[in-house]
Amino acid sequence: MELAFDRLTKEYGAKIAVDRVSAALGPGVHGLLGANGAGKTTLMRMACGVLRPTSGEVRFDGRPIERMGGDYRAMLGYLPQDFGYYPEFTALDFMEYMAALKGIGRRAARERSLELLSAVGLAGEERRRIRTFSGGMKQRLGIAQAVLNDPAVLVLDEPTAGLDPKERVRFRNLIAGFAQDKVVLLSTHIVSDVESIADRILVMRAGAFVMEGAPADLLEAARGKVWEAAVPSREAEALSARLTVANARYGEGGRSIVRYVSDEPAVPGSAPADPTLEDLYLYVFRDEAAPPSAGAPARAAGKGGRHA
Repeated sequence: MELAFDRLTKEYGAKIAVDRVSAALGPGVHGLLGANGAGKTTLMRMACGVLRPTSGEVRFDGRPIERMGGDYRAMLGYLPQDFGYYPEFTALDFMEYMAALKGIGRRAARERSLELLSAVGLAGEERRRIRTFSGGMKQRLGIAQAVLNDPAVLVLDEPTAGLDPKERVRFRNLIAGFAQDKVVLLSTHIVSDVESIADRILVMRAGAFVMEGAPADLLEAARGKVWEAAVPSREAEALSARLTVANARYGEGGRSIVRYVSDEPAVPGSAPADPTLEDLYLYVFRDEAAPPSAGAPARAAGKGGRHA
């Protein structure tokens, strides 16, 4: 089972939202990581067949999804970033309505809906109106409707946006539980959403993949780009004006330990530090998180990139 992007491009006039990206996604969780405006949502809408590409194509098991039509939609689960609910529906009403749209019979729909509501922690809440749900409960209902048809391809666009840390953890666990034998594509700009569950991460910037690979491989690509230095505490804040600082913690004797990302050590006495995925993110997007003097992003710092 494989979902493939082949030189996929989407243009809006002179603006290129997605720029000739190619990738082959097998079963497992694929985290699409990038800043807001990187092109993630546009890519995912094309992956779902909601948006037609300017050029290139999306294929499932070698077949263009445009030619598959309803066959592809029947094996697709989708949770868009701005998912619409009917606020006066109960959770069960909504699930059964979505089941009808997916062509699931009435009896099977009731059984499957109750099963999934229980699986996402909404057992006992099925008769409550959705307007009374918290943000986290609505997102859990969203993932439940996305897997109603036991999809082969599950696309989740910023599924944890607006959730508190506890709900984000719950949501990640749900996704991991539903990911067996499915191609799961999860977009986010929150590093912690993918670092614990993704089998593969694709880093997207300005419409293109700039890095891709297993989390461990990406960490190796960031090695030698992360530094720590002890500086007088009064100088720690000033360093943020010229460096991309991951964090600064107070030490002893009026000194702070500053952690930053850079191609070369930029503070006297700096020592290399073991990278994290958050460090990698800051490195790739460092000119968006710091003044231009911090340097330009390393487009070729890892595997992947633009595909001709």
